Amino acid sequence: MSIGLLYERSENDENGIKLTAEQLGIDLTFIPFRKIAITIGTNIFNVTSKGKNLTDTFKDIKVVMNRAQSKNRRIYAAHTLEVLGKKIINPSAIEFTCYSKFRTLMELWALGMPIPKTTYVPCDPSDKTKDGRVIRNEPDIADLLRQEIGRSIIIKPDAGTHGKGIVLSKDRHALLNDIQKTVPSIINPVGIVAQELIQKWFYDLRIIVSKEKSKQPICHPVALARAGFADFRTNTFLGNLVFDVKLPQSIQGLAVKCGKALGKNHDAWVFALDAMVNVGENKQVDDETVKAELQKAAETFSVVSKIKKDESRLHDFKAWNSKLETAFKNYMSTEPYTKIKNVIEENVQANHTNIVFHEANSCPEFWEQTRLIAGINVAVPLLKSAQSLL
Repeated sequence: MSIGLLYERSENDENGIKLTAEQLGIDLTFIPFRKIAITIGTNIFNVTSKGKNLTDTFKDIKVVMNRAQSKNRRIYAAHTLEVLGKKIINPSAIEFTCYSKFRTLMELWALGMPIPKTTYVPCDPSDKTKDGRVIRNEPDIADLLRQEIGRSIIIKPDAGTHGKGIVLSKDRHALLNDIQKTVPSIINPVGIVAQELIQKWFYDLRIIVSKEKSKQPICHPVALARAGFADFRTNTFLGNLVFDVKLPQSIQGLAVKCGKALGKNHDAWVFALDAMVNVGENKQVDDETVKAELQKAAETFSVVSKIKKDESRLHDFKAWNSKLETAFKNYMSTEPYTKIKNVIEENVQANHTNIVFHEANSCPEFWEQTRLIAGINVAVPLLKSAQSLL
């Protein structure tokens, strides 16, 4: 029996998991989950790729780290393997919850966790009748959202990632247009999810929580702050910078409770929680000072960005990784980095009672920024959680 690493394609995170497993002396079985055929029938179970039978690979593993990047594919993989009697990090029930922003928030709300005011309307912008007529639902949806949330409304694809499709409406006309564009899709299966605008200043937080079997859940004490003024969204995919931030004990405690809310009675799991601090006007320095330091920090971070795009990682991952680590170390040693980090830490401490958790990621990207900025190689809790299930 062994630990399996399931993935669609081997990206930096998966290569990092392999490298970390090698350093820890843990043997991994690699499980492809894209161009394969899973076949069932009466007394039949086969898994094949073109020219290769993978059935025994699926049968022999005991625990699987599910790293399929597609949310839907990840749910399929988890359920398939659980039916085969395998243990999964993370289980399919967790994947089902984390697939949906609203389902995630419902679980956090049920345990009394601080979350932004969020409204779900289970109605699409338009419906088509049997005789071909189109019924426009945007006005009713807009009225419901303004009734519940107010004027400034954020619409989010329920299963979206990386900030894609998230829009901010500040009046009814803009809201109607945004609702009309939020059509059913793979990242927004049905209905409209909307949220109040949190006054989070220029940053948000990514927090790692994990649990091993027979142990209490833990929260990594340092978060990854994504920071920038270019947009109300602070996702790093939108070009924002990253900083490490020490978390107050009160926030660490809440993060553990969020992990328990999502992990429920499962033995082992790993999450990345996304959180915002409702700063309002409680700022310790002015925006222009922060913007000036961010601009200086961006100059050094450009070296990091260049290395991240270097395709040498595809054929010499270890050498590329060494260059990446050096670039991040240099970035973190600069004066602008330290100044921004201190501003965020001071602001988080001053507003620690105003934290709100708004999303959970069951398969977080980590090898580059979370590992090298926040100091948490998520491969380690993934591997230890998997080992604990053997």
